[in-house]
Amino acid sequence: MLICVRLLKYAFKTFTYSVPTKLQKEIKIGILVQVPLRKHLVPAIVHSFENKDQKDSFAIKEIYSVYHIPQDVYYESFVHKISRYYQTDFLYLFARMQKFLEEKEESQDLFTPQVFALEEAESVTLTSEQQIAYEVVSGDLFKQKHRTFVLHGVTGSGKTEIYKKLIRDVLQKDKSVIVMLPEVALALRFEALFSKCFSDIVVIGFHCATTIKKKKLLWQSLLEGRPVLIIGVHLPILLPISNLGLIIVDEEHDTGYQEKKHPKIQSRDMAILKAAMYQIPIVLGSATPSIQTLWNVEHRGWKLLELKKRFSGSFPSVEVLSLKNKESRSYFWITERLRKEIKIRLDKKEQVIIFLNRRGYSFFVQCPCGYVFMCKSCSVSLTLHSDKYVMCHYCAYKELLKSHCPDCNMPHEDFLKKGIGTQQVVAVLQKLFPEAIIARADKDTTSKKRTWAQTVQDMLVGQIDILVGTQSIAKGYHFPGVTLVGILWADLNLHFPMYNAAETTLQQLIQVAGRAGRQLHNSLVLVQTFDNHEVYQYVDELRYLLFYRLEIAKRMNAGYPPYKHIAEIEVCHARAQSAETDAADIAAVLSKTIRDRKVAVDVYGPVAALVYKVKNVYVQKIVLKSFSRSDIIDTFSSISKSEIKSSIFFTMDSVA
Repeated sequence: MLICVRLLKYAFKTFTYSVPTKLQKEIKIGILVQVPLRKHLVPAIVHSFENKDQKDSFAIKEIYSVYHIPQDVYYESFVHKISRYYQTDFLYLFARMQKFLEEKEESQDLFTPQVFALEEAESVTLTSEQQIAYEVVSGDLFKQKHRTFVLHGVTGSGKTEIYKKLIRDVLQKDKSVIVMLPEVALALRFEALFSKCFSDIVVIGFHCATTIKKKKLLWQSLLEGRPVLIIGVHLPILLPISNLGLIIVDEEHDTGYQEKKHPKIQSRDMAILKAAMYQIPIVLGSATPSIQTLWNVEHRGWKLLELKKRFSGSFPSVEVLSLKNKESRSYFWITERLRKEIKIRLDKKEQVIIFLNRRGYSFFVQCPCGYVFMCKSCSVSLTLHSDKYVMCHYCAYKELLKSHCPDCNMPHEDFLKKGIGTQQVVAVLQKLFPEAIIARADKDTTSKKRTWAQTVQDMLVGQIDILVGTQSIAKGYHFPGVTLVGILWADLNLHFPMYNAAETTLQQLIQVAGRAGRQLHNSLVLVQTFDNHEVYQYVDELRYLLFYRLEIAKRMNAGYPPYKHIAEIEVCHARAQSAETDAADIAAVLSKTIRDRKVAVDVYGPVAALVYKVKNVYVQKIVLKSFSRSDIIDTFSSISKSEIKSSIFFTMDSVA
């Protein structure tokens, strides 16, 4: 028997193999097999049978083994739905499973979730609000029916305690649970916490930090149909699970759920799809639910559950400070009011968080002659780090800051350093408060998981006075000693050319403000801004639903999601002219298809992407807009990709 397989690596290339007699009964289209390739054994999927006799002059190798996949009756149709939704080869999704099929352990310095064991697992008595929310969801658990619940709980309201009770209920029925978090650091923290809570159950994270040994344990549990609690960011939703009973998506609003690489799968949306197909409940938890989610509460019958009270502590007071008045500043980016409040908190041995949605030392470096240090591979300026080197935040290119300007030879002492970054904030605060212990939390530091875990632990026990960070510190961390949050440049992202700029800005502000006063009273949030934007009226999180009313009216007027759907088409090529030509041809084909089929889809573009070159690849963008996702997908499907030299990527309702 000869079969044609497609490799799960190496661009899904197709090869022919023979099947030994002992394995022939197990072979069918779509199963995973292990095949020899050069000196290695690699996973592949059976694509078709070869009916012809072997007449080739070269020897055809035999497959080595057949992988056994957990029995999941919904899995194949689920994967095909995702592949249609994102217009990607379904083999890409199967390829994610190869993470279970690797034979060698990773060589990198792996870390365990125990370093994130930051909270005790003792049981608590639910408040009346928590009990009501728990009982509503548990009713559907016992009925084994599908429903989408939106748990809108203010910061510090104890959503995790509700999760614990629901998880226990499901596990006791021999069902499995998926818990999703927007980043690996949070997944590790929850893995450690839940391992304490459910010591009698297999609790395993499935993410980039999970060891092969643990992946194999998880896979074996799935094969045997044993109840298991799976924690991760993107990967868990792609698993075949025969006994899935509940999905929980914490911080459901977070853009971290959308993958950064193509295809840009939105894992939260796929979790919602999976729950519907598997006919199980799903809980979407957040202090700042996405506009899309609140729209679905109104128009698709999702159930809204509210927690309006903090489990302990009190809500902070919020004040907005203008950065336009130079006389009010101790330093350009720090007002005198913020400086005084930091001093008061330090004197009282309380902790401070300073938030800036940037990393690095400053935005860019410019010579007075006009020369700006730019990345050679991307259409962005290089960011200054540590006042010593400049780095591209897209391709990670790095070089030492030049001693002289390449254009006019002016010495580096005269360079202008525009904007501000977390490193510079730390340096300024260290000068203002030399006795304070100051730490930094941005992508540069949180990507080093052991270091970040130690930083979080030091914050918890009070060994850090001031934590300066970007959005990493706004994602669910509980720092009981924080009584002051200072937001340095609140309007930084408000004017980005994104339809959801106000939404994501407010969510970040509320989330970081929510780190204050979680166990202590008389806490304060100081919001510094150049532009007195209307969004600041809603930083008091109890007013968040009022912001939804304001924002949804604007979205409906402009025809943006969730009122209408948009799809982003990226056309990428190493030559700028080729990308432009192909994008124009694609737009013409799309317009003709719309006219011929008489569908209500609008085409915008093509235009160069905001960052039009990344890693020496030029990017053109086309946007499709319609009330119907199906019409958008069908219209895009009309493109004959084999006739296009450029790479084409399709993303529905992109949020990042």
